[in-house]
Amino acid sequence: MDEANGETAEDVRADVHRRLRRAEGQVRAVVRLLDEDADCRAVLTQLSAATRALQQAGFRLLASNVTACVTCPDDQRDGPDLDELERLFLKL
Repeated sequence: MDEANGETAEDVRADVHRRLRRAEGQVRAVVRLLDEDADCRAVLTQLSAATRALQQAGFRLLASNVTACVTCPDDQRDGPDLDELERLFLKL
């Protein structure tokens, strides 16, 4: 459990799943709009929303991992070190 905000790993996992399901729906909407030869603005709006939802899912996972490493460093022996966290952050 993240003592700072009372979240468990399951809370984080559920939040990431929710964000990914949202992104999935938005990608489906992009495909549908393209199939329907929809206006470019509508397609780009949905594509932007999907991109943002994916980014937020990644940030959520990373933030949870950073929080765990900072608040309980002894429990994170198998987790990423600071250099690896930096590389992961830069991938987002």
